[in-house]
Amino acid sequence: MWRGRGAAQLWAATVWAMVLAPAGWLLWRTLAGDLGANPVEALTLETGHWTLRFLLLALAATPLRRLSGWNGLLRHRRLLGLAAAGYALLHLLIYAVLDQGLLWSQIGGDILKRPFITAGMAAFVLLLPLAATSFDAAVRWLGARRWQGLHRLVYPATVLALLHFWWKVKADTREPALYAAVFGLLLAARFVTDRRRARLRRRPSA
Repeated sequence: MWRGRGAAQLWAATVWAMVLAPAGWLLWRTLAGDLGANPVEALTLETGHWTLRFLLLALAATPLRRLSGWNGLLRHRRLLGLAAAGYALLHLLIYAVLDQGLLWSQIGGDILKRPFITAGMAAFVLLLPLAATSFDAAVRWLGARRWQGLHRLVYPATVLALLHFWWKVKADTREPALYAAVFGLLLAARFVTDRRRARLRRRPSA
C-alpha cells in the first residue's frame, strides 16, 4: 500500500513540476536576457505553445485510460486543464501589457480586424468557464451531466487555439499542423473508445 501511495505521490509531484517548469524556465530566460532580439515575441510564442500542449495532454487523459488502462494523466486532468488556462492567461497578458501597452482601443481593433487574434480571444473566453468550474463544488452545483456538457467546450476552444496559431504563422504551418494532427488523433481515439463502450453497453448480458 505504501509503495503504491509513494508512486502516486511521486507522479503527482512530477505533474506539478511539468506544469510549473515552463513558467520558471521562461522567467529565468527573461531575467538572464536570453530571449533573443524580440523577447516579447518569444514569450508570446512560448506561452502559446504551452497552452496547446497542456490542452492536448488534458484531452489525452481519457482515451489513454480507455486504450491502455493507465489513468495517471486522468487523475491530474483538472490540473492540466488549469495549466492550459493559466498559460493562456499569460499569453494574453504578454500581448496586452508588453506588446500593446494596455492600449485598449488598439487591442479592441486587433480583436475585431485580425482573424488570428479573434480566434485566440474566442478560445480564451471558452476556457474561462472551464477554469472557473474546475473544482468539486462546481460539479455538485451544476450536476454531473451539465458539468460534463460545459466542459466539452474544451474541444471548440482547442480548435480555435489551433486556428489562432495557424493563422498567426501564415506561411510555415508545420508546427500548427503537428498540433492539429495530434488533436485529430485524440479525437479519433475518443470516437473509437466511445463506440466501443456503447457496443458493450448494448450487448445483452448472459
